[in-house]
Amino acid sequence: MNRIETMLVNSPPRRWLQRYEARELVDLGGRVPGGRVAELGCGPGYGTRLILDRFGAAHVDAVDLDPAMIARARKRLARRAGRVHLAQGSATDLRTAFAPFGSGQDASYDAVFDFAIIHHIPNWRDALAEVARVLKPGGRFYFDEVTATALARRTYQLLFDHPTEDRFTAGEFLAELPRHGLTVSESWRTHIGSDYLLGVAVRA
Repeated sequence: MNRIETMLVNSPPRRWLQRYEARELVDLGGRVPGGRVAELGCGPGYGTRLILDRFGAAHVDAVDLDPAMIARARKRLARRAGRVHLAQGSATDLRTAFAPFGSGQDASYDAVFDFAIIHHIPNWRDALAEVARVLKPGGRFYFDEVTATALARRTYQLLFDHPTEDRFTAGEFLAELPRHGLTVSESWRTHIGSDYLLGVAVRA
């Protein structure tokens, strides 16, 4: 992320929007009370807190590439330190990122959360494969994504820095899920045309 997007991610409007997104995801896929959860791209930890408080997870293993974001998240989640592991690393290799905690193994999580991080990953299909790998059978993948339609808009091009190759539309993202054993059925919706995609897929 560039400086402008980093500022946005850490802003009150983003926190408000994330609360709204969390409500939609609960509507689509329910809560995960007592669950063990992985989060891709935790940023400053606000989504992690929502996973614990709104979704009812017992524990979250969260990863982010940016050490500054990990530091922010650690501060925000200090009161929940016993329920959270934070790791600097890649969303496409959770085994390595979570190795210090003995986590990230096959079929080890009840849910995985993606609060708008996969569109930042050039090899986004590898990220979906990793989601499927770590989910237990019947585990849920909660996703909130920005599509190629939004990224092609001039505002996004001027303000933000995203991969320019192999971007996905809402349809392409949904079509890729079953290739990794993730079934989404009708548990998804789009906003602002097809700019934003939210949904919940289940691991077969």
